[in-house]
Amino acid sequence: MKIAIGNDHAGTDYKLAIIGWLKSMGMEVTNYGTDSVDSVDYPDFVHPVAEDVENEVVDYGIIICGSGNGASMTANKHQKVRSALCWNKEIVALARSHNNANILSLPARYISLPQALDMVKTFFDTEYEGGRHDRRLAKMPCK
Repeated sequence: MKIAIGNDHAGTDYKLAIIGWLKSMGMEVTNYGTDSVDSVDYPDFVHPVAEDVENEVVDYGIIICGSGNGASMTANKHQKVRSALCWNKEIVALARSHNNANILSLPARYISLPQALDMVKTFFDTEYEGGRHDRRLAKMPCK
């Protein structure tokens, strides 16, 4: 499985830990994020992740910023992207099972690193249910 990951300065430590976990699970990771804690602009690191998801270069994306909001808003500007801002693993499971989210947005300043890793695991362990949810996804303007 191929994953793209991007982060701003608030998510550097989280990204590094997540990349370690992803690689330990045999996933191929493209790192578009900063490796610094110096202030940067999250769109510079989120757009490449969303473009890879949009163009089906990768299977999924993970984006991380302080609140997760800006990153998710940026990603959702792209066609074929369903970025979900999640703050616990229950929301992650619903985003995958009901909304077929293909990008997980994490709020680094509002969750702990162990929570973030648990959320990433949940993201990859949860399957899209389809069924009644297909009807709803068909009404989203993603092509």
